[in-house]
Order: sequence, then structure tokens, then C-alpha cells
Amino acid sequence: MKISDKIIVIIKNNKAVLFSFCFILGILFYTYFTPNYFPGNSEVEYLVKKGDNMSKVVEDLYKLKVIPNKTNFKIAAFITGADKKLRAGYYRFKSGTTYFELIDLLTSEGHNFQKLVTLPEGLWQHKMAQILQKEAAVDSSEFINLSYDVNFIRKLGLDVNNLEGYLLPETYYFEVPASAEDVIKKLKSENDKIFSDSVLQQIKEMGLTRHKILTLASIIEGESNKPSEFKTISGVYHNRLKKGMLLQADPTIQFLKRHRNDKNRILYKDLEINSPYNTYIYAGLPPGPINNPGKDAILAAIYPEKNNYLFFVADGNGGHNFSRTYGEHLVNQNKYRIWRDSQ
Repeated sequence: MKISDKIIVIIKNNKAVLFSFCFILGILFYTYFTPNYFPGNSEVEYLVKKGDNMSKVVEDLYKLKVIPNKTNFKIAAFITGADKKLRAGYYRFKSGTTYFELIDLLTSEGHNFQKLVTLPEGLWQHKMAQILQKEAAVDSSEFINLSYDVNFIRKLGLDVNNLEGYLLPETYYFEVPASAEDVIKKLKSENDKIFSDSVLQQIKEMGLTRHKILTLASIIEGESNKPSEFKTISGVYHNRLKKGMLLQADPTIQFLKRHRNDKNRILYKDLEINSPYNTYIYAGLPPGPINNPGKDAILAAIYPEKNNYLFFVADGNGGHNFSRTYGEHLVNQNKYRIWRDSQ
């Protein structure tokens, strides 16, 4: 009897085995090649860090609803050997992706991509780190550590103790995941571009330094949400500095309270905080920037409006009322109190 005839006989005599085999094969095919649709967004972004194992990834993907069953995915990963080929990177999973398509993504190269990230002006260093971690997968702890690493800062050509104020907030394209060092260098480089030779000469003629300009710019940034006011506010502070007056800048108090829940509300007792950053007690500029100011605030600090104002107070409409004398200032303060009490 021919071999082919023997096979036909075996199949005829074992129809149940053949049916079971085909049934199991069908289930496997359905399980691993059927698209998995997840709710909500059409894409899910996910970061696989160096050192992550497949068990962690499976658990995360299940929580993100990218996969409906952890066990089936683990089996597929084991069958394909993906548990030993997992690659670190930033992934975008589309709804409707099958198990094997997911595995192919997780084990192939080239998963960094460019992402547009906006860093608002006036961010504190820690808040900037949080945004960068969320939007560009930057290690926030490393970002903060490098920002205070004096040896690293010296390599950037700066003689300061931390990078607060020296990282320019803007809208950037970052390769995701981005390294903390590369991001810091990019932000610092953009800040450098503002300080051309002519600008540095202007600052020198003013009797100031880049550090003092950034410090003043950070206060200006903290005072108003309206860039159109920046140069006027700058004029006020330049006038007060020339007269030897206390700056009495609320943003410096908010900086001292930045880790508290009520940081934006200033009480009379807060004005007595004993710190060189307290401009209600200590004359001149504080030791350094209190946030990372944007380009408009920096240029306002360098090119202030020439005016005779010495005081300003909120007007209740998002701007400020400016005054030349303390008497005028008291009138404006009273107007603001009346507005505030009416709210």
C-alpha cells in the first residue's frame, strides 16, 4: 500500500482527531490574528524602558485595554520568542491591531519618533520636568538631577548652581523617548541665542549681567499673563532698582511657597519669610531666577519701557493699573479691593 493511501486510511479512521486539530487551529488563528479594538482613542502611546520585561509590558497593555487577554498574549509571545526579543522604545498602537502585529512591533527596531511639545513660559523646573516626562518620555528625576549638577552645568559654560531660568520655554520637536541631557542642552541653547554679542553689550552698559536679567525676567513673567505689559512692568522694576526701593514682587513670595497648595494666595505672614528671595525684606534682585521666563519677558528685562511708574496693582481684568506715586497706588489698590469683594 502506498504511503498516500495509508494517510487517507488514517484520516478516515481518525476523523475526530482531524476535526479536533482543525478546531484548535481555528481557535488559535481567531485568537492571534483577529484585530483587537480598544475604546476611546484610535491610538495608544506606550513607552518600553530599558530593562522592562514582557510580563510588565503585558500587564500594562492589558490595563491600557490594548489587549483583551493577558494569557493569550503571553502564549503568543512565548511561541514567537518575543519575550526574549523585546526592544525599548516609544510605541503607538492602533486600534484593530492583532496579537502578532503587536509582537512584531515590540520586537522590531526604529520606534523613536518626533513629537511636538509645548513648554509654557514661567514654568518652575520641577513642573517642566513633569511635562517633559509626560509628553516626551524624559526621565524627570534625571532632568532635575542634571539641572542641579554643578559639574554638568559647568560643562554647559555656566557659572551658576542650577539651571532655573536658563532653559527657554518654547514649542519644540523632541525625539521620543528623549534623553534628559539632550533636552536640557537644546533648551539652554535656545536661551543662549537671545544673548547675542550686541545684547550682552547692552546688558553690560546697564550695569547688569545675564544672570540678573534672567532673574528680573522671571519676576516679570510671574507678574502678568499679558506680554503687552511686560515692558511697562520692567520699567517699574528698573525704576525701583535705581531708587534703591524694595521690589516687593509677589512672584518671589509665590516661589518660596511653590510646594504648598496655597502658593498663589499670599498672606501677610508670608511677607515675613526670611529668605534672600523675599523681595519684601531684601533689597535688589533675588539670588537667581524664580522660573524659566520666555523670550518676551527676557527682552522686556533688557529693553524696559521708559516711564515714571513705581507701583502697579491688578485691575481685575487680567491686567494692571500703574501709578507714579504711592497715593495713586492706594487709590488703585482700593479699586481692586472693591472689584474683588464684588466677585
